[in-house]
Amino acid sequence: MLETVREFVPLAARDDSSEIIQTAETAVNPFFNRELSWLEFNRRVLDEALDERNPLLERLKFLAIFSTNLDEFFMIRVSGLKEQIAEGVGKLSRDGLSPAEQLREIRDRLRPMLEDQLDCLNDEVLPQLAEQGYRIHSYQELNKTEKKRLDDYFHRNIFPVLTPQAVDVSHPFPFISNLSLNLGLIVEPEDSFANDKIGHLFTNRRFARIKLPPNVTRLIPIDESETRFVLLEELIAANAGLLFPNMKTGTPYLFRITRDADIEIREDEAGDLLQTIEQELHLKKRFSFPVRMEVAASMPDEMVHYLAGSIGLTEQDIFRVEGFLNIPHLMRLYSLDRPELKDKPIAFSIPAALKRQDNIFDILKQRDVLLHHPYTAYSTVTDFIDAAARDDKVLAIKICLYRAGKDSPVIKSLVKASRNGKQVAALVELKARFDEENNIEWARRLENEGVHVVYGLSGMKTHSKVALIVRSENDELRRYVHIATGNYNPTTSRIYTDLGLLTSDPEIGADATDLFNFLTGYSYQHEFRRLMVAPVNLREKMLELIARETENKKNDKDARIIVKINSLTDDKIIAALYRASQAGVPIDLIVRGICTLRPGIAGLSENIRVVSIVGRFLEHSRIFYFANAGNEEIYIGSADWMHRNLDRRVEAIVPIRDATLRQFLKEEALAAYLQDNVNASVLHADGSYEKIRPAENAPEFDSQTYFVGQDI
Repeated sequence: MLETVREFVPLAARDDSSEIIQTAETAVNPFFNRELSWLEFNRRVLDEALDERNPLLERLKFLAIFSTNLDEFFMIRVSGLKEQIAEGVGKLSRDGLSPAEQLREIRDRLRPMLEDQLDCLNDEVLPQLAEQGYRIHSYQELNKTEKKRLDDYFHRNIFPVLTPQAVDVSHPFPFISNLSLNLGLIVEPEDSFANDKIGHLFTNRRFARIKLPPNVTRLIPIDESETRFVLLEELIAANAGLLFPNMKTGTPYLFRITRDADIEIREDEAGDLLQTIEQELHLKKRFSFPVRMEVAASMPDEMVHYLAGSIGLTEQDIFRVEGFLNIPHLMRLYSLDRPELKDKPIAFSIPAALKRQDNIFDILKQRDVLLHHPYTAYSTVTDFIDAAARDDKVLAIKICLYRAGKDSPVIKSLVKASRNGKQVAALVELKARFDEENNIEWARRLENEGVHVVYGLSGMKTHSKVALIVRSENDELRRYVHIATGNYNPTTSRIYTDLGLLTSDPEIGADATDLFNFLTGYSYQHEFRRLMVAPVNLREKMLELIARETENKKNDKDARIIVKINSLTDDKIIAALYRASQAGVPIDLIVRGICTLRPGIAGLSENIRVVSIVGRFLEHSRIFYFANAGNEEIYIGSADWMHRNLDRRVEAIVPIRDATLRQFLKEEALAAYLQDNVNASVLHADGSYEKIRPAENAPEFDSQTYFVGQDI
């Protein structure tokens, strides 16, 4: 049964995007809570770990991804709610919850998920790994020879880098860095030490903290076979007496703190954005406030309360972990050479048009090429950039870099191009969350090589994925463009599904030129020929496209909307979709993550179906299909339907003008996602997701394997 909202302000009173929705019985809030919707997404990630059909090491991988996702959620979203509470903000969310109520609901929903995660790890994944010959042993169960070998390892490789920190009047409680693993224990002097000449300084019990060194592996091999391991914290605990000579050491207990990690940049006051970002990163690492504490379930309540009080957390912020704390550290086991315990590797393909040995620019003069990663080898992109760097006719290369990754071949090609005398401009987004340090490093390296590096627009992130090549041909300049849904990152391209378009379309090329002038110069570009660009015209154009489908349906013309995105949270887009549904437009939304639109409400959204695909690959491509009275239009690009993407980021969406490529995206790509009964879950009106399973006697259809080996 749909929830009723006791106190709900009509949207018309707030942003004129919609108005309160009346059903026959009650007023129904048309929005789901953003944070709770994200938790439901992460539950679907956890479901992949719980699914016994997945290979063993893939299940371990999903357990780790669930934890990593959760870390980011606490560092960004939970910290934001805590800041609102601290500042006395009482604003209700779209579903009517205050920040404090949202935190309570998050904790209530999360704790059962964490229990399921640990049960899966402790009762299934680790025992099955042990059956395969990979076991994590307790230090105490090892024989004398094994203990001696590990103790020697401790003396050589661990002891010198440890810094025990005791707390007393002259040693204040230490700063606990974000996401670090720590051992907490009680120390007190040996009785025989009391009469020593400095023994009077050590007469009381006190708390001590030992930080696990992050540059030492957590899984320490017991022998050369590297199939049996002991945990770093157990080895340190077994040798704790060496850190506190002449002291009695209590049992060490593991704990971990999560801190706020969002970065606020006052760009209007920042003369040097690069330096400002570096300073903000340093300050965040040092002084960000805590939002969560994970402790070993065996830690005594007295120590738990002491830690929480010293760090500034309450009982509600404490999560007791029964078993392994910080599961991503187990991903070392994923590197095991056991292919039968992992997904079968896929064979990467090359688009048919690019298989010829012709010059890539000659090929693109004849036709557009669609790339579909990871099924399409990412070398198609890196080779394109590198060909431009080597081509004598290429005069300029311009590119947007949001996340390039480490040891990027794209960066190397840009350096090569600059050395070859080409004009190279790179927009490096310094505010790409959690990639700030990498991007600072790339920016400095590119600048040192003579590349013109810019950092985008004040107050906005540049999230578009665009590369522009300018080439001299027969005394004329011709432009070649790569525009995509994913970053210029070969590493993530193997695990993200993304789309890219290679084209020499003159109008798209002219738009790309205007876009880069908008980004690198001081120009206000407000019109584009083919591209939809945020924050310039993307919101307006998307609303127009939805409204056009609505009018077409009212006039008995062919109307349909199919959209594949990562997240849907924008109120005005949702209101427009509701109006389209009310007019009878069939709408299929493939939304991997957050979706605050509520489908299936009679009189409002009964024509809207929402599914989420979570599987082997991270669904990252964005596709927008509009029937348009039979004159179909399809777009791809970097933007989700979120307020931040439409109004606070630079995004680029490109139309697919080639009829063959449009047909592939509609009849192959979108059709496959809508047919999936292996990785797909359907969203119900109450906010729950239900896994879609094949009908009786029907075959399984996995959209993520369907595309393997396909030519476009």
